[in-house]
Amino acid sequence: MKYRHFFAACGAMFICGAVSTVAQVGQPYIHDPSTIVECDGKYYTFGTGGGGLISEDGWSWHSGAERPGGGAAPDAMIIGDRYLIIYGATGGGLGGGHNGRILTMWNKTLDPKSPDFKFTEAIEVASSDGMEDNDAIDPCLLLDPTTGRMWATYGTYFGTIRMIELDPATGLRVAGNEPKDVAIDCEATDLIYRDGWYYLLGTHGTCCDGVNSTYNIVVGRSRNVTGPYLDNVGRDMYHGGGRMVIAAGDRVTGPGHFGRTIIDEGVEIMSCHYEADFEQGGRSVLGLRPLLWRNGWPIAGERFKEGTYEIESERRGYALELAVDFVRIQQERRGWFNRNNDEPVKPIANQTLQDVIDTWPKGDIPVRINDYMFRPHQLWSVKVVPEAGGFLGGPYVKIVIEGTNRALTATANLELNSTEFTGAPEQLWRIEQLTDGTYRIMPKQIPGQEGLNTRYVLYSAGDCTATLAPYDFSSDNSKWNFRQH
Repeated sequence: MKYRHFFAACGAMFICGAVSTVAQVGQPYIHDPSTIVECDGKYYTFGTGGGGLISEDGWSWHSGAERPGGGAAPDAMIIGDRYLIIYGATGGGLGGGHNGRILTMWNKTLDPKSPDFKFTEAIEVASSDGMEDNDAIDPCLLLDPTTGRMWATYGTYFGTIRMIELDPATGLRVAGNEPKDVAIDCEATDLIYRDGWYYLLGTHGTCCDGVNSTYNIVVGRSRNVTGPYLDNVGRDMYHGGGRMVIAAGDRVTGPGHFGRTIIDEGVEIMSCHYEADFEQGGRSVLGLRPLLWRNGWPIAGERFKEGTYEIESERRGYALELAVDFVRIQQERRGWFNRNNDEPVKPIANQTLQDVIDTWPKGDIPVRINDYMFRPHQLWSVKVVPEAGGFLGGPYVKIVIEGTNRALTATANLELNSTEFTGAPEQLWRIEQLTDGTYRIMPKQIPGQEGLNTRYVLYSAGDCTATLAPYDFSSDNSKWNFRQH
């Protein structure tokens, strides 16, 4: 983060009508958050100043995480059965200077209430003297999955972004390792690895000025961990390059301090802070977004939006619907050869729920897939159920036929039904945007099975057959799109 104030001036979800963006709940107030880490079933992220946030479900956040040493912009990682924290003790213009220090420390647990909660003494691994072309602040960690070696980057706009190698067993600087300059014109960097590429993500723009902050996150990539890191048009990040990952939108501005969490194959989220959330008085808040990958480049997915949608199978492009009789729309038929262009055009109204609901069976109705035809039995209203909590990246929702209380429901025999909504766990759904931009739709619980469901998803077993089956990212049967017409 830098303390400069400037006073100057994609996915498969198609939004056409009124929708409501769902924000983080609880008190997600933080600046410069670390990558989210899990400890004993809870989620933790640490921020500037020594504190941090805790979440029991990944969606509702509150203060309570503890980290000694103060300073700024930590990062966190689990290595084996221990947690490594790295942070900047000074720098960033704090106190008027750029003489910073980067320190590491360990803990057996992140739970401050645990008897094992005790951080080791912090050890300096890098520094800047306030005069050199670097500011030792805003560090991040990467444990290379291909080599087992560990790397850290740090720095701000005051000079270069530098990379050093650390010992993953001790957290100390590798003896004899010299820092390497890898980027300029950014700060709050992060390193990740995917499919043979190393990615350097940096925060560009200005911070710490509320709704006037211009922070955004950019990225370059390299086949070598030490670079060079080039963007999508070949510009080196050492010369100011960088491809956009996320910028302002949805009434939040200033995204910075990228973190990546892999939930499942093809299910990833990115964390950051927003310098200002317009809906929360311009406060700096934790942000969670789906992380997509397009042509080998990371990009932020959509924040969840309530609304009414066609739920479309990726397998064939058919729509999820109630298994009811198709009711024709009456229209005055004219031949294509009618060339009386002076005759007034009469639009055809959409079929309404009132037109057809009396033709539907009473009680439960099974669910299937079929051609989308703008019919009421194909329009699903997706709404958050606040009391149902959430998961890492989103809230649980109900999926009901628009204008009714008839809810999509999982059954004990792994089939689908539509029943009166009661708030039962088999009527609550987890919707996650996948790395390719499609979605998986997962019931919170399967009747008769203990605990949260983390395996079965809405599944297109045939062109017209919807069911529940184990999630398989490699199969389009597991994938859906939300379209608003």
